[in-house]
Amino acid sequence: MSQTTNHQFRLAARPVGLPKRSDWNYTEEPVRDPGPSEVLVKNLYISLDPAMRGWMNEGRSYVEPVKIGDVMRASAVGRVVASQNQNFKAGEHVFGLLGMQEYAISDGKGLNKIDPNLAPLPVYLSALGITGLTAYFGLLEIGRPVAGETVVVSGAAGATGMVVGQIAKIKGCRAVGIAGGREKCDYVVRELGFDACIDYKAEKVLESLRQHCPKGINVYFDNVGGQILDAALACLAMRARVAICGAISQYNATSGIQGPANYLSLLVNRARMEGFLVFDFAARYAEGVRYLATWRAQGKLKSKEDIVEGLETFPETLLKLFSGENFGKLMIKVADS
Repeated sequence: MSQTTNHQFRLAARPVGLPKRSDWNYTEEPVRDPGPSEVLVKNLYISLDPAMRGWMNEGRSYVEPVKIGDVMRASAVGRVVASQNQNFKAGEHVFGLLGMQEYAISDGKGLNKIDPNLAPLPVYLSALGITGLTAYFGLLEIGRPVAGETVVVSGAAGATGMVVGQIAKIKGCRAVGIAGGREKCDYVVRELGFDACIDYKAEKVLESLRQHCPKGINVYFDNVGGQILDAALACLAMRARVAICGAISQYNATSGIQGPANYLSLLVNRARMEGFLVFDFAARYAEGVRYLATWRAQGKLKSKEDIVEGLETFPETLLKLFSGENFGKLMIKVADS
């Protein structure tokens, strides 16, 4: 493969505030053949996730930060081009942490085969991928909804939030979303079946939550943190459960993280707030994918992908996550399948 060139985004600096193009180097190098037990994958679609912002920071976290000079960490789906690993054959499609690049060499660990006949490849980065699994385990294992309860999810038009609300409906719950803009709110109600959606850009979230959740919030699935988390905490029902999935409103803060001001609501309502990572449930991924795929086949679970073409657009496309510009699961199309 020495005549084929691999383009990559490598971390050049630790961002302050919003990442900018100069925080990466756009590099190229020859694609090498796989060695013993290795697999060469051509990336087709690469996922863009809010967690990327945390991976760029130096400091203690749930995963080692991306080192300066390393290829930016990213999940991707791709096609095996060549293999010296007995578990993978050329032509098969796979998913894994393959990086922000056109080609990746893998030792096969963490690489999973996927079936493009079961679902389009982008869906394996959304409803049938890590974001779908995050919704599945976060809601069902941390939120533990019971039929008839009210489930509220922020970032409801995002990749994880839209799956959370749909699973809540599958489980017989009332689903209330919070999203930015009337178009997004209309989509999650009309297309995804949410009972209501609050437009945080045009409504007073606290007042709207009280209107749509007159008996309080039984399960709150948080993707944004900040003021919206405070509003939800003020509306908790007795014995409520709060699942902390993310805090995208805080990831680029330069003056410190805004913590929950209404945390005493947890005491008053004997509620529980718990953070989680989808990686905690890695041993059960097959279970999650099985249920998600079944619901999708039954027409109970829909997904929406926001696909931008061109690896070179990465720095600017990533910013769509933090401006709320993305609509659905954000990803980059690198090449045709």
